[in-house]
Amino acid sequence: MRFFYFVPVLILAALAASSAPAEEPVTDATVASAPTPETLESKLFDALKRERDPEKARSIASQIMASWKDSGSATVAFLMQWADTSIDQKKNAAALDFLDQVTVLKPDYAEAWNRRATLHYAMGDTRKSMADINEVLKRNPRYFPAIAGMATILTESGQDELALKAWERYLDIYPAEREAQQAVEKLSEKLAGNRT
Repeated sequence: MRFFYFVPVLILAALAASSAPAEEPVTDATVASAPTPETLESKLFDALKRERDPEKARSIASQIMASWKDSGSATVAFLMQWADTSIDQKKNAAALDFLDQVTVLKPDYAEAWNRRATLHYAMGDTRKSMADINEVLKRNPRYFPAIAGMATILTESGQDELALKAWERYLDIYPAEREAQQAVEKLSEKLAGNRT
C-alpha cells in the first residue's frame, strides 16, 4: 500500500516540472526537499508546544489529529467508516469487529487502536481500554488523546499519582489545554492534601 503514498508526490513533481520556468528545472533535490508528513507533523507538534493561546492551540491539535486519521489505505478507511457508523447506531459488537480487522490489517495505525480504546471505555471495559491505549502509545508516544484517556481511567480508578503523571505528560505535548491544566491542578491539590 505504500506505493500509493508516493504516487501523489510523483504527480506533484511532474506537474511542477511542467509548470516550472525553463531556467529552474525540477531536480531530484527539489523533490527530496518537499516536506514529508512526518516533517509536517513534527512542525505542528513544535507549534503546539509553543502556542499559549488555547484557541490557536486547539486549531493546531485538530490539524495533528486530522493527519492521524489518514491510514493511507482505502480498505482501512472503509472499515473505520463502518466502525463509526456502527458506533453511531449503537452496534458496538459490529464496531469492534471492524476495528479488530483494522488492527490486523494495519497494526501500526494508532488511530484504530485509539478508537477501539474509546469504544471499550464507553462499554465500561477499562481493562481492555487501557490495553489498547498502551498499543496506541507504543506506536505514537505523542498521541495526546490516548494519554488523556489513560489519565481519565487512572483518575476514575483512584490512582491519582499515576493520573497526575499522565496529565503532566499530556501538558508536555499540549501545554495550552485548559482541561488538562485544571486536572493537574486538582490532582496536585488532592495529593498535597493527602500528604499533610
